Amino acid sequence: MGNDMAEAEPTAKRRVTIREVAERAGVSMATVSRVLSGNHPVPASTRARVLRAARDLDYVANAHARALVGGGRKMVAVVLRQVTSPFYAQVAEGVEAEAAARGWLCLVGATGGDPARELEFVQLMREEGARLVILVGGVVEDDAYRERVAHYAHALDSAGARLVLCGRPAPDPDIPALVVEFDNEAGARAMTGHLLSAGHRGIVFLGGLPGNTTLDARVAGYRAALAEHGLGPEAAHVVDCGLGRGAGHRAMAELLKDAHDFTAVFAGDDMVAAGAIRAIGEAGLRVPDDISVVGYNDIPLAEDFNPPLTTVHTPAEELGRAAVRIALRDPEHAANSHHLLGTHIVVRDSVQPPPPGRPH
Repeated sequence: MGNDMAEAEPTAKRRVTIREVAERAGVSMATVSRVLSGNHPVPASTRARVLRAARDLDYVANAHARALVGGGRKMVAVVLRQVTSPFYAQVAEGVEAEAAARGWLCLVGATGGDPARELEFVQLMREEGARLVILVGGVVEDDAYRERVAHYAHALDSAGARLVLCGRPAPDPDIPALVVEFDNEAGARAMTGHLLSAGHRGIVFLGGLPGNTTLDARVAGYRAALAEHGLGPEAAHVVDCGLGRGAGHRAMAELLKDAHDFTAVFAGDDMVAAGAIRAIGEAGLRVPDDISVVGYNDIPLAEDFNPPLTTVHTPAEELGRAAVRIALRDPEHAANSHHLLGTHIVVRDSVQPPPPGRPH
């Protein structure tokens, strides 16, 4: 895929004209215009031929010209890994709410983490004239990802649209993308400090995923807090199990098979915490009497866990709202800007001091 994207890089090519699309499809320029505007009935076979020619030539209608004739679409696209994740769903709700308040439409696409599906969705939104394309959530930032996002940013920019990275940093500060994220590291540092202040010294971070921008920042905050309290690097115990309730349950059950010296678990997110709490209960232990558990994100269900979960509140819905608001408020200067939202701890009932006789 990397080679295909390199060949499609728009910055090195002149803009394809509507005349070239018409010649390729064997129709008039007026017919091409009708197909691309979507405002006039066109036979399905003709429409397919024109769209195929436009795709083959990597043609995108001039955004300014389209706006002058009233064809510009006030449309925001939000691209998620999955719609069943409470965090992703909240971000999408924020995007939709802010778009609706401005009279814009919002489209949601789920990729399942497949880069090919993500590429297809971004290209489709470019062709359909979406003004904003918002990519949500942490990723593993490898060379393929960096190349892919640079391609998205330049391709959308050349079409008069904008890429927004929501909840993740830009792989290159020079690409034309707006970044709106929250301070994962500070939230994890504060939560680890909360556990340390309660007397815990054996704290496991459950849910690492090396290379993932979100989880790496949380692990960094966890390690920083341990160091700030005078604990050496050996005090850190990171379990790289990834996210999700199933991952948290399996990893926690494995940890509890043997004698353990930890008294607290910092879950990478609230769903990992849900799995961990279940595994602890199945092992005949109780939260927080035997093991304290904390999470990250403060999903709506967190206060309904048993016990209600102490967690880091992330501004998920506000993240989505801000992505739209900032991009539309100052479109000229938002392209390369970076906005960092804060987090805070929500204290509930899943933490108490270590039980007597356990490590302090």
